[in-house]
Amino acid sequence: MPRQFPAGSVTVGVVVQMSDNDAAPLADYGGRANLRASDTDRDRVVELLNAAYTEGRLSKDEYDVRLENAFSARTYADLDQIVIDLPVARATGAAPVAPLARVNALAIASLVCGIAQFAFGPLATIPAIVLGHMARYQIKRSGEQGAGLALAGLILGWAAVILGILVLVLGVAMSARMQGTMR
Repeated sequence: MPRQFPAGSVTVGVVVQMSDNDAAPLADYGGRANLRASDTDRDRVVELLNAAYTEGRLSKDEYDVRLENAFSARTYADLDQIVIDLPVARATGAAPVAPLARVNALAIASLVCGIAQFAFGPLATIPAIVLGHMARYQIKRSGEQGAGLALAGLILGWAAVILGILVLVLGVAMSARMQGTMR
């Protein structure tokens, strides 16, 4: 009969995270005991042994024997026998990794358009501004990353607009001044 695990148990690879008072079974799930273990599985057991040795749960001799057995283990059952009497430490093994936050695609596009206006002129200015505002709105709503990229695209876009207006005003002023001196 398969072993019953506490309600809070979480399967992580082949290591089960449980409270410090419970043993750490590796092979009891779905008849996997006779399946061949991978190098990654052996590495997880070695990490668990390292943690147990560091915590003082194993003597040096016992650690050496278990380490040798871990490297020569062929199945999950072999690995299970090595760590069956050790609690699973919360910080050891293959702990779940928090997913990386996504970078907003519109923020990237805004920055690209802001930089592209140096090569293509004012054609990319309006898209840089529009995409920057849309990205900032989406980032506030969804919590995605990329606020700095969107802001940089906006700054570059608006800087180009302001620079264009200044050039236009100076051009008109110089033209008017030239027309006034010719009369």
